[in-house]
Amino acid sequence: MRVRNRFSSVLALSMFTLPLLFKPADAFSSTYPEVKIAVVSWIGYGPLYVAEKMKLFNQYGIHVKLINFSDGALMAGATASDAVNASTLTYDQVIPAVAKGLPVKVVMPIDYSDGADAIVASDSIKTVADFKDHKVAYNFGTPSEFLLGYALKKYHMGFTDIKKINISAGDIPSALASGSVHIGATWQPHVSKALSLGGGKLFHVVYSSKDAPGLISDTLTFNSNFIKTKPSKVLGVIKGYIAGMEYMNKHHNKSMKIIAKALNTSVSSVESQYAGVKNVSEFNMGEVFKKSKSPLSYYTSGAIISQIQLHDKDISRIPPTSTTFDSSFVKHILWKAHNAS
Repeated sequence: MRVRNRFSSVLALSMFTLPLLFKPADAFSSTYPEVKIAVVSWIGYGPLYVAEKMKLFNQYGIHVKLINFSDGALMAGATASDAVNASTLTYDQVIPAVAKGLPVKVVMPIDYSDGADAIVASDSIKTVADFKDHKVAYNFGTPSEFLLGYALKKYHMGFTDIKKINISAGDIPSALASGSVHIGATWQPHVSKALSLGGGKLFHVVYSSKDAPGLISDTLTFNSNFIKTKPSKVLGVIKGYIAGMEYMNKHHNKSMKIIAKALNTSVSSVESQYAGVKNVSEFNMGEVFKKSKSPLSYYTSGAIISQIQLHDKDISRIPPTSTTFDSSFVKHILWKAHNAS
C-alpha cells in the first residue's frame, strides 16, 4: 500500500515518544489520563464499546470515557467547546461544523451505514413522493436530516414540501406508535423498534442508507486544539479502537454481549443490526482521505453532502474538504503496519 514518507511536524515529534507511550498496560499506574468521547446509541460503535469495556485503551496510556448524548446535534458544539475531547460525528455533521468555524477535525473513519439508517412510514405511505404535506419526525441536525434531505432531492422535493417535526432519534418509535406522525427518520436500534410495532405489521422502510451508499459515514472527530497539544492521546484512542475491532474478530460472542448491554438490547438484535453497517478496517482507513470516485472518499461524499446542505441553507459556504480532517494519524498507523510486515 502506498503511504506518505513524511509526516506533519506535530506527528513526527510524537514519534520520538512512541516507545515510551505504547508500553504494556502494567507498565503504568492504575490511573490513566481520561479522554472523553461523545456518542449516541449506534451499532457501528461496537469496537468502541468493546474497547472501553475490556480496557483496551489502557495499554496506550489512556482511559476513554464514552458519554452518551440523547441529542446527536449537540455533539459538535460539545467537542468544539472542549466539554468533550471528541465525538463520533457523521461526516454530514462535520461539514457544517467546519463551515461555521468550529475547531473540529476528523482523525479516523469508523463506519458507513448500509441500511441501518432509515425512514420508516405507515403502510399508507408507499414512496418518498407520498411525504408531501405530511408530518415527518426526525432529530434535526443529525444523519437522519441528511438522509431525509437526500431522499427528498431524489424525488425532486425539498424540506418545504413536508412538515418537519423535531424529535430525538430514540423517541421516533413512540411518536409513530402514538399516531402523532406517520413518517419518522432514525437509526438502529430505533429502526427495529419502529418496525416491530403492531407485531411488525404497521410500519415499513420507505428509504434507507442502502439507497445512499457511503454517504452516511461515522467518524472519530477531535477538538482541533486537543489534536495539536495531545497528539499521543489521539493516536492512543485510534490504536485502542483498532484493538477493539481485533478483539471483536477473535471473541465474537463475548463482544456481541458487550455491545448488547451498551445498547440496552438483545444479542440477537445486535447481530441483525450489524447487517446494516460496515466498520472500516484498519487497512482501508486511509482510503477515505484520498481523492477518488469512491463514495467512501470524503472528497466524493463531501461534494454531494455539501451541495445538498448549501441548497437547504444548512451551510452558507462549502469548506475545502482538506480542512475537515487530519489524516496524519491514520497514515502513521498504516506506515507502521507496512514496515512491520
